[in-house]
Formats: sequence, structure tokens, C-alpha cells
Amino acid sequence: MRNRNFRRAARTTALGTVALLAALSLTACQEDGQAAADTSSSATTSPSEQPSDSAKAPADKGKGDNKGTSGPGAESGSSSGSGSGSTDAEPAAKKPKDTGDNSGPVTLACNGGNSKVTLTAVTRPVNHMLLTVTNTGSKACNAYYYPFLRFGEAQAVPKTFEESKPQAVVTLAPGESAYAGIMTASADGSGTGGYSTKDVTVSFQGREGSGSSGPSSDVPLTKAVFVDSTLAVTYWQTSLDDALMY
Repeated sequence: MRNRNFRRAARTTALGTVALLAALSLTACQEDGQAAADTSSSATTSPSEQPSDSAKAPADKGKGDNKGTSGPGAESGSSSGSGSGSTDAEPAAKKPKDTGDNSGPVTLACNGGNSKVTLTAVTRPVNHMLLTVTNTGSKACNAYYYPFLRFGEAQAVPKTFEESKPQAVVTLAPGESAYAGIMTASADGSGTGGYSTKDVTVSFQGREGSGSSGPSSDVPLTKAVFVDSTLAVTYWQTSLDDALMY
């Protein structure tokens, strides 16, 4: 009986020990599980935090780039662009002043309003006169083609020596002169319808050559000039010698 009780007590003690060990093991497992959970949570949180840090890096880099564009290199480019724009705009906005230098192509026609006209007799050739036009204006002008002449009450202009046509338009700077030779009558008396007059009107042609352009000039003479049907005039010339060749 004593032995049976002893074995029962030993079994009870063993069962209690087993239960204690099981409880300790369960507690250990729970602690290990909690530690693993904490570790897993930490591990999960760490990767999520990494992208946050890395996400800030491009933002910081972008800020760095922006700083770069406002640095010395960007200022140089901005200054160059601004300077270039200013340089290009100023010549377009400013117009050259009329200083009388007459730069650029000349299209203004010489006429009675900007020129002075004189008519003088010459000894050679016979029955010839020299017509001179002088630019009295502040700008260059062109003496286009040949002058239109009217002696007295004549209704038609004289014929022209076509062989006297120059290779280029005669351009007169302020103060310069051009010349035209006039044959008033034939030397051999072959002309007809002759008459004498002291009144001569000179008209000028424009660039188109379709008629007179601008004011004409009246050239009064102190001595009457005899003209007949052979009356003729040259194109405007740059020298009086060329004008009196015909």
C-alpha cells in the first residue's frame, strides 16, 4: 500500500513537472514569437523607410540642379541672351538719321525743286549750248535719262542723241553737277521752221522714264537763241566734254 502511494505521488509529481515544462515551453515560444514579430515588424518598417529616404534624394538632387541653373553658368547664359536680344532690337528700332551722307541706294530724282539749272552758249561745236544741272539739296539725286526742253512756245520736245546714252544713271551728291549738250540748229542751214526765243523751260524725268517728274525750271536768257527743226539734246553726262561730243 505504501509503495502504491509512493508511485502515485511520483506520477503526480512527474505530471506536474511535465505540465510545468510545457508551460515554460509555451511561454518561451510566445516570447520567441513576439521577438520574431518585432523583428519582422522592424524589417518591414525599415524597407518602407528606405524608399522614403531614397525618394528624398531625387528631390534634393532636383533642388541641386535648380541651384545649378541659378549659378554662374546660368547667369552667363541669361546675360548672353539678354544682351543678344538688346543688341538685335536696337538696330531695328533705331533709324538712321538724315545726316546728308546719302548712304544706300539713291532713288530721288533731280528736279527744279532740288537743283539749279543754267544754260550757256559755247563756241565749239558751232550752234551748241551747254545745259548744267547742279544739286542744291541736302540729299543725292539722280539725273535720269535726258532733259525735256521747250524753247519758246514749242509744243514738242527736241529729239535725243541716242548714242549719248550713258552706261549708268548719273547720280549727283549735294553740290555736284551733270551736263547735257544741246544742238540748237544745223550748221549747214538744212533745218527748217527756225525761230528765235529767250525763254527755255527744262523738265526732268523720273525713275520710270514715263514723263516729267517734279517741278520744272524756267531758264531765262539774256540773248535770244535761234533754233530750228534739227534741235537735239544729249542724255545727262558726268562731264561737259562728253556732253559736247554730239
